[in-house]
Amino acid sequence: MNKPKAKSPAKRTTKAAPVAKSSQASTKAKKTEQGSAQAVDQRISDLGDWRGETLARMRSLILAADPEMIEDVKWRKPSNSMAGVAVWSHDGIVCTGEPYKNYVKLTFANGVSLPDPKGLFNAGLNGGTRRAIDIREGEEVNAKAFQALVKAAVEHNTSQKKPAKSVAKAAKAAKLSTLPKNENGVVLLSGGNPQIAKGDGDAPVQLYIANMPGWKSDLGKRLDEIIVRNAPDVRKAVKWNSPFYGIEGRGWFVSFHVLTRYVKVTFFNGVALKPVPPGSGKDTKGRWLDIYEDDELDEAQMAAWVKQAAAIPGWIP
Repeated sequence: MNKPKAKSPAKRTTKAAPVAKSSQASTKAKKTEQGSAQAVDQRISDLGDWRGETLARMRSLILAADPEMIEDVKWRKPSNSMAGVAVWSHDGIVCTGEPYKNYVKLTFANGVSLPDPKGLFNAGLNGGTRRAIDIREGEEVNAKAFQALVKAAVEHNTSQKKPAKSVAKAAKAAKLSTLPKNENGVVLLSGGNPQIAKGDGDAPVQLYIANMPGWKSDLGKRLDEIIVRNAPDVRKAVKWNSPFYGIEGRGWFVSFHVLTRYVKVTFFNGVALKPVPPGSGKDTKGRWLDIYEDDELDEAQMAAWVKQAAAIPGWIP
């Protein structure tokens, strides 16, 4: 425990306190920006192939086009194995960068409103507001035209600033009030996934399982029992409306999530398991299993995966 510091004469004056508070806020903001940039660095580094090089090149063009651009990695969730999506913002999202197996996608949030005389947009052309640029291995993008798009996107955002936070919160609350609820009054999100407040321990996990719709709740109980039985030192939490299971000091190793027709069980370091679970996607390490209502759960295989996953490094946020 840190010892309390003696008060200095400066802190007794009426003018010194605001200066110290401003300095602390500035330092905190700087650390946040550094942490966000490091998250993007790590996202690029984890790719380790031409996709990482491409994303790094486009990132440099974005930051050069707008020095006030804010970057971060957002939307870490089981469906993308917690890898998240690189996001660049200025008065709202400018664009995102997502690596896929055969291309890197740069999506402009308001692409439909941006001039594109060089025809860089080649994907999502029939969408509502978004437009995208898919870059395949070996392809080059006109740097000058791309930076013009970035600058136009920033100008668009600045002219269309979002309402004050209080108004935005009210709009979000109004939207949530229209979502369906189950018999327990729990909001059901996309695919019927129950909205459970984040929290550590067994209680929020059991609340999530109890509110999984229909046959999925029984499956959730079986999965929870298998995990606890084969990883006695497991710790639990609900994050991003999904139950997480991990080992202290080694991170989270498995989670599951309700979708419309199935339950997705994600092993965050699934590529290291034997046999490797069948589901794969953008993340290089995550692997998963989709379980449908009529599927017979192979409890022996699930137990084997849990034992292996609990014994190796998992995902640490």
